[in-house]
Amino acid sequence: MQNEPLEFREEIAPGAIEYAADTRQVGVLPVEGKADLIVEHRGPDETVDDIRIRAEYKGQFEVLCARCVDPVAVPLEGEFDLLFRPENADAESGERAITEDETEIGYYGESGLLLEDVVREHVLLSLPGRTLCREDCKGLCVHCGQNLNLATCHCAKTAENVDPRWTALQGLAVKQ
Repeated sequence: MQNEPLEFREEIAPGAIEYAADTRQVGVLPVEGKADLIVEHRGPDETVDDIRIRAEYKGQFEVLCARCVDPVAVPLEGEFDLLFRPENADAESGERAITEDETEIGYYGESGLLLEDVVREHVLLSLPGRTLCREDCKGLCVHCGQNLNLATCHCAKTAENVDPRWTALQGLAVKQ
């Protein structure tokens, strides 16, 4: 029935969504919720079919450490409540001001709305801005690429091996 919410439960397989170069889904990502058709009346003879999607997800991800590039387990769970409108519903020629509420509206084309696109966006938004494997991660040697958490490299620490762009910072001390 058109006025009843459509309940859904999808399991998104690892690799089905490409998130970011440093982010990988580990295991199945269950997403469940419901979609409602909301008929917006814009006048006596004009209606717009909006779709409201409310869902939640929970899964495991790996994000590369920002310093040493080792994978870090990141459990994620979240929810979203979004409104989508047909892409041509608000088409007007020229510029116009939009309200703050209108910035929260997404658009869908004739082919419909892909749940994977919505999930991808919300997973990326819910990830931490910077992920470290541990707070005191030493990163990689700038010369040989050795992971300094695992071993000490034997690069010569001489002035010839220092990138000349860093010499301006040599006199600065780090405040803790």
